This record gives sequence, C-alpha cells and structure tokens, in this order.
Amino acid sequence: MIDTSALIAVIIGEPERDAIVSITAGQTLIGPGSIPWEVGNAFTAMIKQRRLEVADARKGLGIFDDIPLRYVNINMANVVSIAAKANIYAYDAYFLDCAVRCRAPLLTLDRPLRRVAEGLGIKLINPEV
Repeated sequence: MIDTSALIAVIIGEPERDAIVSITAGQTLIGPGSIPWEVGNAFTAMIKQRRLEVADARKGLGIFDDIPLRYVNINMANVVSIAAKANIYAYDAYFLDCAVRCRAPLLTLDRPLRRVAEGLGIKLINPEV
C-alpha cells in the first residue's frame, strides 16, 4: 500500500525518492482509486504556491502514469468510522481502510497518518534516506 505523499516524493524527486523506489521495486503497489485525484490536487497546490511549474507538473503526470498501481475499492462505512474515530479526513482514511482490508503494510511520509496507522495495527514501511 502506497499513499500519495510517497508517490509525490518519487515523482518530483524528493530526498526519499531513491529509498522508495528501492523498497517498492518488483512489488505490486496498491491504493484507493482516489490517488489520481490526490496527485492532481497536490500538483495544483504546488503550482499555486509557485513550487512547481505547469510544464513540470505535466512531466510529473507522465511519470505517475508509468508507476504500476492497482487500485482497490474502499468500504465507505469503514472509512467514515476510521475518519471519525481518528479525527482525520476521509481521503486519509481511504488508505487506512485499504491497508486494513488488504492486510498490506503502508508506505507513507505523512507523520500524522503514520501515527493513526500504528494505532490501527497497520504495519508501516519506513523509507530510509
């Protein structure tokens, strides 16, 4: 299970990129179907903040398209329960729901999400930089 923070780190070349690529090489990456929308939202936020140019976002989307991802359906009732219990947004709970139901470890760079995942007993993958 990989979340958007880890995908964005790979796409835009954050310091964790090489570790994430190494950890995930040859693995089946799974995540909720919301990932493409979250990647688009992250890119537009970076454009608004002038951290990314449109041309770079387009290049990044090409990289994203080449990442082999298998999208899994979410259980919305479970998502709402997780979100309410942990006081988080549904977008974060999508990843947690998928990790729990698929019995998959979670690769995320999002520290608050990591804490919630630990509380749910989800195994975490640590990318070492």
